[in-house]
Amino acid sequence: MKKITKIGVNETLIQKKKLKVAAYCRVSTASDEQLISLEAQKAHYENYIRSNDKWEYVGLYYDEGITGTKKDVRAGLLSMIADCEDGKIEFIITKSISRFARNTVDCLDYVRMLKSKGIGVYFEEQQIDTLKTDSELYLVIYAGFAQSESESISKNITWSVRKKFEDGTPVFMYKRFL
Repeated sequence: MKKITKIGVNETLIQKKKLKVAAYCRVSTASDEQLISLEAQKAHYENYIRSNDKWEYVGLYYDEGITGTKKDVRAGLLSMIADCEDGKIEFIITKSISRFARNTVDCLDYVRMLKSKGIGVYFEEQQIDTLKTDSELYLVIYAGFAQSESESISKNITWSVRKKFEDGTPVFMYKRFL
């Protein structure tokens, strides 16, 4: 007779590990309304991630009163990217593409770099998961809109300042200055 040995299943090996998830938030000004919005975003994403049994909350990264067009000045974003490169994060959730980056090239560079490491970014407002195959086309379109919106705002502010100079109206808080 042949001897048959039954090998038991180690349940802990079968259980899939939790996905290490972080969130990224940003507001572009330090106004009271924007800071309230930032606090609401932070609370929402921490609760959202912690409520999913398949996810492990690994942190919340944010930039306060910082433009989305320049990556070098965004300490929260840079810290998050460094943690991704160190293997601490496997998935990122953010409100929208414009919160992540208002520069199309930066947005695509980061998303592609993260995707090459198997790290996805989910843009909640646009419902884009960068790990899905059709995401890049949508990402390019929305990132272009975000950059265009930023450029339009900049042009409007520049026009406003020039117009005030032409009219002889001060563009600084002269009442507080005096």
